[in-house]
Amino acid sequence: MEERARSCLLRSRVTLEQDIKASYLMDHMISDGVLTGDEEERVLSKPTRREQASALLEVLLWKDNRAYISFYNALIRESYGDLASLLHNDLPQLSPEGEKSYSNGISPTVQAILSEGGVPQRPVVFVNRPALLNKVREKLYKLQNSVGWVTVFGMAGSGKSVLAAEAVRDHVLIKETFPDGVHWLSVGQCERADLLVRMQSLCFRLEQSQISEAPLRPPSSVEEAKERLRFLMLRRFPRALLILDDVWDSYSLRAFDIQCRVLLTTRNRSLTDSVSGQRFSVPVESGLDEEKALEILALYVNGKLHNLPEQARSIVKECRGSPLVVSLIGALLREFPERWGYYLRQLQKKQFQRIRKSSSYDYEALDQAMDASLQVLKEEHRELYKDLSVLEKDVKVPAKVLSVLWGKELEDVEDVLQEFVNKSLLFRDCNQRPYHYYLHDLQLDFLTEQNRSQLAELHSKVIRQYQQAYSKSLPTSMDVECLYWYRFLPHHMARAGLSKELYSLMFSLDWVKNKAQIMGSAHLINDYVEYGAVLDQENSEVRLQFQEFLSLNGHQLEQRPFPDVVQLALSQPHSSEVYRQALLQAKERANRGQLYLDWVNKSNQESLSRLVLHPHQNSVYYACFSRDGSKIASCGASKTLRVFKSTSGEKLQEILAHDDEILCCAFSPDDRHIATCSSDRKVKVWNVEKGTLLRVFEDEHEEQINHCQFTNTNRRVLLATCSNDKITNTKLWNLNKPTSQNTMFGHMEPVNHCCFSPDDTYLATSSNDGTLKLFEVQSANEWKSIDINSFFPENDDETSVMVKCSTWSADGTRIFCAAKNTVFMFDVETQDMLLEIRTSRLSTVQYCQACPNSQLLALALSHYTVELWDFEANKRMAECSGHLSWVPCVQFSPKGSLLLSSSDDQTIRLWETERVHTSSAVALKRHFDVVFNQDDITVVAADSKNRLQVRSGLTGELEFESVKQKSRVRCTCICRQVPAVALGTEDGTVQAGKMSARQVLRRIGLKALQLLNLQQTSVLALGLELGTVQVLEVPSGKMLATLLGHTKTVHHCLFTEDGQTLITSSEDTTVRVWRWRTGECLVLEGHKEPVRKFHLVGSSSSSPALLSWSFDGTAKVWDLSSGKKLQDLECHHGAVLSADISLDGQVFSTASADKTAKVWSCTSWEMVFLLKGHKACVRSCRFSWDSKRLATGDDNGEIRLWNMLNGSLLKICSRESKDSMDSFHGGWVTDLHFSPDNKVLVSTGGYIKWWSVERGEALQTFYTTGANLKRIHVSPDFKSFVTIDNIGILYILKQVEGGQL
Repeated sequence: MEERARSCLLRSRVTLEQDIKASYLMDHMISDGVLTGDEEERVLSKPTRREQASALLEVLLWKDNRAYISFYNALIRESYGDLASLLHNDLPQLSPEGEKSYSNGISPTVQAILSEGGVPQRPVVFVNRPALLNKVREKLYKLQNSVGWVTVFGMAGSGKSVLAAEAVRDHVLIKETFPDGVHWLSVGQCERADLLVRMQSLCFRLEQSQISEAPLRPPSSVEEAKERLRFLMLRRFPRALLILDDVWDSYSLRAFDIQCRVLLTTRNRSLTDSVSGQRFSVPVESGLDEEKALEILALYVNGKLHNLPEQARSIVKECRGSPLVVSLIGALLREFPERWGYYLRQLQKKQFQRIRKSSSYDYEALDQAMDASLQVLKEEHRELYKDLSVLEKDVKVPAKVLSVLWGKELEDVEDVLQEFVNKSLLFRDCNQRPYHYYLHDLQLDFLTEQNRSQLAELHSKVIRQYQQAYSKSLPTSMDVECLYWYRFLPHHMARAGLSKELYSLMFSLDWVKNKAQIMGSAHLINDYVEYGAVLDQENSEVRLQFQEFLSLNGHQLEQRPFPDVVQLALSQPHSSEVYRQALLQAKERANRGQLYLDWVNKSNQESLSRLVLHPHQNSVYYACFSRDGSKIASCGASKTLRVFKSTSGEKLQEILAHDDEILCCAFSPDDRHIATCSSDRKVKVWNVEKGTLLRVFEDEHEEQINHCQFTNTNRRVLLATCSNDKITNTKLWNLNKPTSQNTMFGHMEPVNHCCFSPDDTYLATSSNDGTLKLFEVQSANEWKSIDINSFFPENDDETSVMVKCSTWSADGTRIFCAAKNTVFMFDVETQDMLLEIRTSRLSTVQYCQACPNSQLLALALSHYTVELWDFEANKRMAECSGHLSWVPCVQFSPKGSLLLSSSDDQTIRLWETERVHTSSAVALKRHFDVVFNQDDITVVAADSKNRLQVRSGLTGELEFESVKQKSRVRCTCICRQVPAVALGTEDGTVQAGKMSARQVLRRIGLKALQLLNLQQTSVLALGLELGTVQVLEVPSGKMLATLLGHTKTVHHCLFTEDGQTLITSSEDTTVRVWRWRTGECLVLEGHKEPVRKFHLVGSSSSSPALLSWSFDGTAKVWDLSSGKKLQDLECHHGAVLSADISLDGQVFSTASADKTAKVWSCTSWEMVFLLKGHKACVRSCRFSWDSKRLATGDDNGEIRLWNMLNGSLLKICSRESKDSMDSFHGGWVTDLHFSPDNKVLVSTGGYIKWWSVERGEALQTFYTTGANLKRIHVSPDFKSFVTIDNIGILYILKQVEGGQL
């Protein structure tokens, strides 16, 4: 230190020791870097204030010139202007070397200007915020040629002061815009007398720089001080910048309205409305991001980012990005480095008063800083602000919500909100119209803590105001505030303790319908999970009923147009409250002419799915649980990655992640990152919480990347990938390195899958070269190789078996792999095969995974199902049906309690492994027939075990069941005239005779059947797979005939009306006409392809004829008496898929794979109309009862209605938009029926739809659990409907009474 500066300190020592408070001054000096923490601690160890002051001066005397200047500036900032004047004349000059070291890169001239102007130095810990800094400097440059104001505004602790000080540390800015200097004045909350003291200190500083003049008397009033400052700034410092820090009110600001250039920091953005001159503003709304906040903590504790304890990230999260709070905590941790956990707990408990002052901030604790902002509000507005305590974090609300809460006109509310925004007590999102408002997390934490005892009453007020505002009806989607109410009304009820109101709301189908339509089902499911404990106090069964309804139908509620929730709810069990409410509403609406269908036999069905999700608008290739089980990630053909809650399906993240299909995704061991790999040959790693891209690996794989997986533990995190590359197909990646860490060499063909052993020692790879290999992770060397080809001796030597995937047992001693339709289990050490699981020969295993804590093994199969096996007992435990397409992936949850499956049908299903079992309700096949007898219904169908089932009544009770048969029955029919039945058997024989019903049922198997009538006794004909036809009597079971002749599968059979003749068609291209009692047979030959079906023409006439059609594109007409071919029509260039004859017998129609339908005359046998327009195979056709219309349906799901007077197109049904299955009908339109009055049309495809014939609009949709419906049977009164879906569920539907069709 210069001698004259040291002498000045010694001369003034007594005076300084009497007045200064050392702790306040040392905060500034530590920030300037001239005082260490140890020196501060030594000073503060002195018992009295005067001794502390003396100790501080003693330390200063041994410092350099920088310490003297820092002490001088600290005196000015803490309002010791009179003491600073004692030191001013002896201020030392910094040497160039000193200036360079002191300036942290700032030029000596700038540093000198800032020091003399009292601008605070950078904090000891400083992290740059370049975006905000550039905004402030941009505004300051606008003051270059004229006076004006730049306002930096933001809430308490947002870093305004540091930002303002940093903005002027710019050589070019000062040289060009403020060459006369920069002068800093801390204003704060102050009375008139305090303001005068601050103005006097500023006058003193400005006058001290004029050495030639004698010092003036301090101004005696604010007005006098204002005039003196005006004179000084105008005459002596015309191009200087005055920085006013922390201005609170307009009175204080007007005292500096002296026609100069001003930069001010404030919490109230509207302050400059009271002063003259041009005005600019910079909002400081955003806080620090996580990495910058961690950087600050690391600097405070003199550590490195990666060495921070695990509590560091939690502390940063609790600080909500506030620079003030991060700095306060950092400073405290510098003093008490072992208190990470303690300060985290204080933040979590919102104990702001415990976060004590450890810097030069004006308030002793954080809660004081927050409360100071509120005290400037009017009493009335403080009460309104208190109401904001009920808001949730990160939630933006429109003014209309607060208008309801406060009971005020919208315009009045907007005025109040504007005041809050101006004072930085509230933030406004101007990107939404109307504007939305929100609180910073720290403000909300403070409010919540301050009003903790009143929170329940505040939430009750929300409910009262809502009920008053919406007493007549629920908010609609047209209301700007409706989204808020639907999202948070249950929250307010629960927080208010209003249990009854919550029950009434959540157990209402109207609420479910409205909220699902506006927000989707996931939010609703989340409500039932979150408030389950409260709801269960009223009725846990009802809560589970609503939750299950949403879980199993949520994917339907994502459809647009939005489905009829009442119709969906009618599929719930009869005992369900959901069903009860739906039935009441359906009856009420049916009285107004709406159509609803009740699934009357649903009590026999049990859904094994826990949750059904529809996350993507395309195939879902892969899905996996997070390591804690709380989240699920999915990916697929849509190129997006989606993360959602495993409890409800609520979306957490959706990222358009790649340029091509995403084939796999994987969570890191700590769940913070997620990796994706794609056909675009790239691997990407994402931040799960923020959805930001962290790293891309794109240069090493040259073909599509099939799979990726992280190590299982945090010990050494690696990512494994495998691809279609020929040699370099398996790689290990370290996320901190730009290139792969290792490449596993061994496979010479594409690798489909890779997975780490439970302890991460080995990596298993499955390849198209027919091998399963195990590599050592540490060395990347091949450890073992198992030749899977050898287990398939029937395979071509030149073609390798594709090994799809592998999975480890929980203890790592066994490994499983899947190839073709088989899963093998091997001992890892000896490579011995321990188990072989073979599934259906018609299916392939797409994926397998072992449960992490049991002996269960899950298999995903190509025939749309998931199987669970006990690999210790080699026993299949369950078959999970529900998917409508291939299942490429299955995954157990970390605890093994849940199993997810993803499918090409665009859904993910969650199954509870404890509940899933082989269902007692055996699946039925879709070849079936139905008899409607007044109110009674009888259904006959084969089941999945090839047993015959006869079910009767509205509930579908089982009446008969046979044992499993070797020959599959493919068709059947009932003769209403003669009490006998015909059976077609697989071996080509026809049997007749008497036997018990049980004997008959044991001898036959059933694939499909047509049941025309069941009276007390009936005759049933069955056609079997190998061509046999059997006739038997039901219910006695007496075998009447076994008919031999067909050489291949019998597809269709039909009795004539007199019951004496049985007609059958077959895969062998023939139609046979049987006198089934005698065995006589006419063979109708001429078709060149299989004959799937036929119709009788004029069956009541004396010379009945038969119309048959075939895949050969022809239709033929036969004389039934002689077997003579009457007509041979070349109808289409493609297969004829369907035909129908008009009721008046004048015309018949054909529908073809050539995308056309045709209408033919039954007299001239000429084509009458060619119906063109379908863009896919026309698979079904049906005439109306009055023969005036024809309906045709195609494989795109489109239905067309044609005028039979002139062949013109009347309507196209379902043309608005395709559904989730990329169809207008969920699949092919397979069957059509008109109502007797010709006003309604029913159709089957992926589901069942009813249409208005006149308008072509859908009247109702019934979503079956499965899909691919083949046909539907309709009662004569068009009020009962029966079908079976592709997973074997029987649907008996009855129109809800009151509806008019």
